[in-house]
Amino acid sequence: MQITENILNQILQFQKTEITEYHIYKRLAKRIKDKENSEILDRIAEDELRHYNGWKKYSNTEVKPHWIKVRYYTTISLLFGFTFGIKLMEQGEESAQKNYAAIGEIFPEAITYQEEEDKHEQQLIAMLSEERLQYAGSVVLGLNDALVELTGALAGLTLALQNTKLIALSGLITGIAASMSMAASEYLATRSENTDKHPVRAAIYTGIAYIGTVTLLILPYLLFENYYLDLAIALATAVVIIAIFNYYISVAKDEPFRERFLEMAGLSLGVALFSFIIGYFIRQWLGIEI
Repeated sequence: MQITENILNQILQFQKTEITEYHIYKRLAKRIKDKENSEILDRIAEDELRHYNGWKKYSNTEVKPHWIKVRYYTTISLLFGFTFGIKLMEQGEESAQKNYAAIGEIFPEAITYQEEEDKHEQQLIAMLSEERLQYAGSVVLGLNDALVELTGALAGLTLALQNTKLIALSGLITGIAASMSMAASEYLATRSENTDKHPVRAAIYTGIAYIGTVTLLILPYLLFENYYLDLAIALATAVVIIAIFNYYISVAKDEPFRERFLEMAGLSLGVALFSFIIGYFIRQWLGIEI
């Protein structure tokens, strides 16, 4: 078969993608302690190597992996979870799968490879079980409550007290007490449910998410004297936290980003605006000057 230069370049690119993903999956399979997850990743790696060798029959060329991508996705997977890292990588390879379909009329193997990429590997990825995703609901609970309650509290306290140290003190006391309360509630709720989640771990995930969010929102009041600027920074921080977390969940759990982000951001900012107005009227009603 006569292979044009353009088709040969496509084949070489396919090879590079396959061998790169092979090394990523192999590295993760070796570093993951869970035996079942490790075996699944190893099976996916072998599929990628088989695809690579299939293309090599036509190019007769050895292709080196993209080592920067190997290190990047391996690091991302180890830091943020292998499910997130793998799905982020798969999203980045969607264009390659479209090229498989385009070249399928010339090389029948391309259709087989595409089907395996679309179905078989996705089924294997769906079988992966990762603790941090099992407790994503607990993290959502901690984040959402902290963002809604504390942005509202800080907005109200900012206008009512107009003193950064008092606002920070009140916010910290409120946040720490609320985090312990939410962790205890999550423990009791998880224990009463028929679930594989461990109640203590669920409580820890909720508490850490809550107290971490509280710390980030209170921080501006400890650094800057202008309480209106501090409130603006706190609200901007809340939106950034919401965006980052929802992006993570949208990739790792294949859930829509936009709807979840707008819902959480709308709740947090809406409560903050309402509390800001309430703080103003309470201050006027009580006639407090600090």
